[in-house]
Amino acid sequence: MKLQIFDSTLRDGAQGANISFSVDDKLKVIQTLDALGIDFIEAGNPFSNPSEMQFFQRIAGLRLSHAKIVAFGSTRRKGVPAEEDSNLRSLLAANTEYVAIFGKSHIMHVTDVIKATPEENLAMIGESVKFLTEHGKKVIFDAEHFFDGYKTDAAYAMKALETANAAGAYALCLCDTNGGIFPDEAYEITRKVTERFPDTIVAIHCHNDGGLAVADSIEAVKAGARQVQGTFLGFGERCGNANLSTIICNLQLKRGYECIPPEKLKEIYQSAMAIAETANVAVPENQPYIGMNAFAHKAGMHADGVLKYSSSFEHVDPESVGNKRKLPLSEISGKSAIYDKLKNYFPSLDKNGKEMSEIVAALKERSLSGYQYEGAEASFILLVEKILGKYKSSFDLINYKVINELPAIEGKVSSAIIKIRVDGTTKISASDGEGPVHAMDLALRSALSDFYPEIRKVTLTDFKVRVLDSDKATAAKVRVLITSANGADSWTTVGVSEDIIEASWTALTDSIDYALMRR
Repeated sequence: MKLQIFDSTLRDGAQGANISFSVDDKLKVIQTLDALGIDFIEAGNPFSNPSEMQFFQRIAGLRLSHAKIVAFGSTRRKGVPAEEDSNLRSLLAANTEYVAIFGKSHIMHVTDVIKATPEENLAMIGESVKFLTEHGKKVIFDAEHFFDGYKTDAAYAMKALETANAAGAYALCLCDTNGGIFPDEAYEITRKVTERFPDTIVAIHCHNDGGLAVADSIEAVKAGARQVQGTFLGFGERCGNANLSTIICNLQLKRGYECIPPEKLKEIYQSAMAIAETANVAVPENQPYIGMNAFAHKAGMHADGVLKYSSSFEHVDPESVGNKRKLPLSEISGKSAIYDKLKNYFPSLDKNGKEMSEIVAALKERSLSGYQYEGAEASFILLVEKILGKYKSSFDLINYKVINELPAIEGKVSSAIIKIRVDGTTKISASDGEGPVHAMDLALRSALSDFYPEIRKVTLTDFKVRVLDSDKATAAKVRVLITSANGADSWTTVGVSEDIIEASWTALTDSIDYALMRR
């Protein structure tokens, strides 16, 4: 059965804390969602400010392959005729085929919030829907606070829907505006609505204040809802909205509904990453289906099981949504997981041989001293090279010295002097930096660039420090992670020491060694 997917990332999602979209950002999100096969994209409220109206004017000529753009607004104001209401007129000016308007369906909101009589509110709903439909619009009526309203006064909540439906609404959307209902309530109340309006599309719009928005939405679909609203990554005001990426995967992979074209399902992961980058947010690593760790198996027994029989610890094939299986390297990794990670680097490695046992033992031993290779695979590959006798250092360190000086001179607070040897040739290099690691990095690159010109293309892109034993205060051991890149590729290395400079040096030299090894 085909379901309609209604994405509100650019409207409800934009109400989330720290979320802000430029016009170009919005266009990127629209194009991503359209390419994925999303049916409706709620692009914003043209009445809210002039820039929103300008945005609708800009996208009027946008050629989309699938999605319909939706303008959002409210029913007419109390005491203002529909034809004179500036909000409704802005919806007409937005020039979209579909519009969504919200109206009150909770009796207490009618009497205590907008200070209207029950009859007056129904007139506001009916006249607004009729005005828009008579001007050629397909109206999605959002019954605000519907579930709470239904539990307070079911007859009045239903009357609000009946009024919108009689006025020609295309769809009736049941909103859990406070985000507090339970899945059984979502099912029972939605079922009564779908039975009452069998010939009208019933939609579900849930917020996640109780952590149940996805479950509530799925139960509403089970009860007959045929349109699901939410935001693609789940962000939105307060605790966010129903996460469409999770809902789509659950319903399409496990319940047989068609939410997006079947061939598009493998694009879910990349679409999520694109939207997250545009919104400048990180997808939670444990996010179902699309998180970086959604299919990560760290425990040795789990990794061994999933390699032998994938469904033992994977509820779906990661590739079905465009994601990948991960086998993080740690002290609890089993031999199977470690071998699976290494076999492409070292094809001659024997899974049951002596060297493999040495690698496993080294991993566990180094974990005791604070090393963690889950996010530092490059350092682990170098460690294995040393165990296998394949490692050849790109240079030998003779010594280094780091000096910090305050006040800063032209923004530089540190100096580093490095003396190295490459194939019998000694080189000394010095550099100033904005910190000791920066100065060391620049000095080392300067010293090596005469021997390895390609090192100039390698850049340090991330630097993290974690204290491992905080009870020792400033004498604590630290773990340093350095991420480097050479344009198309990136890798992470690790160093551990009570001396943050030494830990940084270890991670830095591993990064250089790995870059040169990959030649």
